[in-house]
Amino acid sequence: MNSHQLESHLTNLLVVDDTPDNLRLLSTMLSDKGYKVRGVINGEMALKAARSTPPDLILLDITMPQMNGYEVCQHLKADGRTSGIPVIFLSALDQVLDKVKAFAIGGVDYITKPFHLEEVLARVENQLTIQRLQKKLHEQNARLQESEAKERKKSQQLEQALQQLQNAQSQLIQSEKMSSLGNLVAGVAHEINNPISFIKGNLSPVTEYTQDLLKLVQLYAEDFPNPTAAIQEQLEAMDLTFLRNDLPKLIASMSIGADRIEEIVHSLRNFSRLDEAELKAVDIHEGLESTLMILQHRLKDEADQTIIKVVKEYEVLPKIECYAGQINQVFMNVLTNAIEALQSQKSWANDLDDSSPIPTITICTKLLSDCQVGIYITDNGSGITEDIQQRIFEPFFTRKKVGQGKGLGLSISYAIVVDNHGGQLRCFSIPAQGATLEIEIPIHHSKKRFFKEDLVG
Repeated sequence: MNSHQLESHLTNLLVVDDTPDNLRLLSTMLSDKGYKVRGVINGEMALKAARSTPPDLILLDITMPQMNGYEVCQHLKADGRTSGIPVIFLSALDQVLDKVKAFAIGGVDYITKPFHLEEVLARVENQLTIQRLQKKLHEQNARLQESEAKERKKSQQLEQALQQLQNAQSQLIQSEKMSSLGNLVAGVAHEINNPISFIKGNLSPVTEYTQDLLKLVQLYAEDFPNPTAAIQEQLEAMDLTFLRNDLPKLIASMSIGADRIEEIVHSLRNFSRLDEAELKAVDIHEGLESTLMILQHRLKDEADQTIIKVVKEYEVLPKIECYAGQINQVFMNVLTNAIEALQSQKSWANDLDDSSPIPTITICTKLLSDCQVGIYITDNGSGITEDIQQRIFEPFFTRKKVGQGKGLGLSISYAIVVDNHGGQLRCFSIPAQGATLEIEIPIHHSKKRFFKEDLVG
């Protein structure tokens, strides 16, 4: 028995899958690694087994008859006896919304079928390691009251190890989300781009043909001023004068709409940077504009009226050597936080008087020196207290309600800016006066390792 088996032979795992072959494969594989495995085939049996003898970890299939995996997880989290058991979802569903829902209801990880045995083992071991370290941390803290000086170093070491594992887990989750989003954007952009190119390519000849037909009708009218009764009746029914004036306008509107769709597709591709995952020089302003285009629906109400004003104060900047997809991800996270800070207050439209400030996000870019630029994103919301400012970049720290966020956005942004680009990400805020996220990055990249592979979506 190897060292891993000696450590894990008493670990109790519960595997839930309504497909016997999957259940048998997972049970055999995990048992061979020294784990104690129980397998059940439906949600009701899973709840009964978890409550009678709570396992250390649950591998839970989502698509099952009668009670699906989401419902099983909700029951587990609502029961004090089972709420602390980590749940790893197994599913053939690979859409972004499926994964987001899984994490929102309490899942700690998500494995997409068909799964690889090495991946399942790695993720199971990762979660069990986190669980063991948390348990050890609690035990160390209890003994710290008796021997505080002696135990402090051990506690700090465990805190550091737990922090590193949480960072790794947050990067894994974010990487999966961004990868799924990138594939979705690529598919949507490709599917839209083909028909819109066809439409745009045909609008020009349609315009030409229409003008030719209208000219021909005009010539007929001039050469035959006295049409027959049938032709006169048709002319009156179709209102030829109105048609001559309105048809070119309709075609022009179609052309404007096609141009707008093309702009949106361009912004989606620019944001995801699927073909630019490597280090290269890019225009930071293009990334900001693409992100704002994607977030337009959150800046306006249902009547397309602006409810959050965006002020741009751009300086002329050189191209920045960076991982463009990652930097765009930072812009998305920071701007989304600013929008949510403004939306979390009372309804601007109904509850504020005329003297109240318009909810505003200000984006300022500056050339700080020959080797550094700054991007400053400010909102005029309620601000952030000092104690919260000290924690906003911690993994899994969030002020949102349960199910509305996992607290990954700013921690991932911090890793991208500081670790991947050698820059700085800071928060400055005065309560009741808004908040500013300060992003400062070098113009020329000098650190070409760390988490690049983990964070590129």
